[in-house]
Amino acid sequence: MRKILLAALALCTACIVLAGCSGNQGSAGAASAGNTTGLEPGTYTAKFETDSTMFAINEYYKDEATLEVTDKGATLHAVLRGKGIVKLHVGTAESAQKDGAQLLEPTETTVTFDDGYKKKCYAFDIPVAEIDKEFDCAILGEKGSWYNHKVKVTDVQRAEK
Repeated sequence: MRKILLAALALCTACIVLAGCSGNQGSAGAASAGNTTGLEPGTYTAKFETDSTMFAINEYYKDEATLEVTDKGATLHAVLRGKGIVKLHVGTAESAQKDGAQLLEPTETTVTFDDGYKKKCYAFDIPVAEIDKEFDCAILGEKGSWYNHKVKVTDVQRAEK
């Protein structure tokens, strides 16, 4: 079941990455300018470490997310714990509120736990410039406030086929 979910997430991420290549790249991050991760193009699993339990990967995925690497950059598909984060910005809360800031919108996904329980959650496709290096990531909560966080993508492993 986990392999099927990871494959589905990888496919969704690839579609979003390909669709986004022709759009406005704004001030999003170095990943848009090219693959700076040092990884070969492909699909990987990776740990997504944050400084907050509120801004974290859904517990079903055990802190893992899907990392899609292309020649153009790397994007982490992170399924969060719920729907309380409504926008995300790679950078600080201050830079997120400036004109022209690239704000990432969530996609809604349903997580089905092993016992059959289903929960609707938000997922974000986060550009990643470097692996194992902390970076700023601001989130906008459902009540309208921006919050600063530090995140890091680690333990990258080639996804099983």
